[in-house]
Amino acid sequence: MPLPLIFRAATLDDRDALIALVTSAYRGEASRAGWTTEADLLDGPRIVPEVLEHELRRLRSVVLIAEREGTMLGCAQVCDEGGTGHFGMFAVDPRQQGAGIGDALLHECERIAGEDWRLPVMRMTVIDVRDELIAWYERRGYRRTGLKKPFPYGDARFGAPKREDLRFEVLEKSLSPQSAIPSLLPQVSR
Repeated sequence: MPLPLIFRAATLDDRDALIALVTSAYRGEASRAGWTTEADLLDGPRIVPEVLEHELRRLRSVVLIAEREGTMLGCAQVCDEGGTGHFGMFAVDPRQQGAGIGDALLHECERIAGEDWRLPVMRMTVIDVRDELIAWYERRGYRRTGLKKPFPYGDARFGAPKREDLRFEVLEKSLSPQSAIPSLLPQVSR
């Protein structure tokens, strides 16, 4: 039986490892080992150092790392955007996908937003052609809002699109106590 996951808040010292993890989950051939790959949609970086550094310094924001025996297995960011939780920067090592790490990270980010920060809703954006990923979130209580946002074509921070039909779709989930599931996971140290 594997040891439990440990959650901790990322620091600037984790920058390079986080970039490598996020890139491995979404871009290039390594990403094809998992089901979250965007390799057929985008080339280039999934996150750039300057953006990550900004997010690590941001107030009311946590970049959460999931580790087991000191090995970084996943990460996600939860932040307060005007009184609404926002979930992003979600990545799990492609070789570890399907083992519950993503579920645990998502649940812990929801706990932080709902319990610690008392935010009523969690939102995220997903590339709208990622049907399998959207379905994964829907099975976890997220719903499509019908809101679409343009993909930032020409902004190198988001990579180089291989298609011209990409957009973001906004998903959301209520974090009200009636819809929340009590956390069975250790709380993140901040």
